[in-house]
Amino acid sequence: MLKEKLKNYNIILASGSPRRQQFFKDLGLDFKIRLKPVKEEYPNRLTHFEISNYLAQLKALPFKEELQKNDILITSDTIVWNDNKALGKPKDEADAFNILKSLSNKTHEVITSVCFTTKTSEKTLYSITKVTFKDFTDEEITYYIKTSKPFDKAGAYGIQEWIGQIGVTKLEGSYFNVMGLPTHLVYQTLNNIANKPF
Repeated sequence: MLKEKLKNYNIILASGSPRRQQFFKDLGLDFKIRLKPVKEEYPNRLTHFEISNYLAQLKALPFKEELQKNDILITSDTIVWNDNKALGKPKDEADAFNILKSLSNKTHEVITSVCFTTKTSEKTLYSITKVTFKDFTDEEITYYIKTSKPFDKAGAYGIQEWIGQIGVTKLEGSYFNVMGLPTHLVYQTLNNIANKPF
């Protein structure tokens, strides 16, 4: 359906995340994966969705000179926002423990920004999901870190994993957004581009 509409476009996903790559397959899209290293740093003045927007746009920068007329580059970034600060990926087990302890028995926000870049334009959208966790015991946190090793995940957890299954008591917004991609936004935006290129 959408694949047919986009047959004249080259979709490039600039993400090494296996979860994001799987989402694109599940959406039935033809796409290529291209990766370029980017130092994920942002100015201190930025807060909330400004951070993920900035990083998603930053990831598009190295590709801009080489984009062709029918290319659509898609870059993305996810952060966890808790207590007025952004939580990225944990550095080690101790950091992962502290992050999960700070999320325990509270509601936090997961923000994913997606940047769509063509040769002539750029559009960035974001999605926010509120996630409430139960009160974790130290043993539960330690068990999860040891068995799942969530070091490649913002906020030190994957909602689809054991910790999400036992811990999520309330969810407001897109579940897939928490996994790293607001698939509804991607589908809608690519549909819009196919119907009326931006």
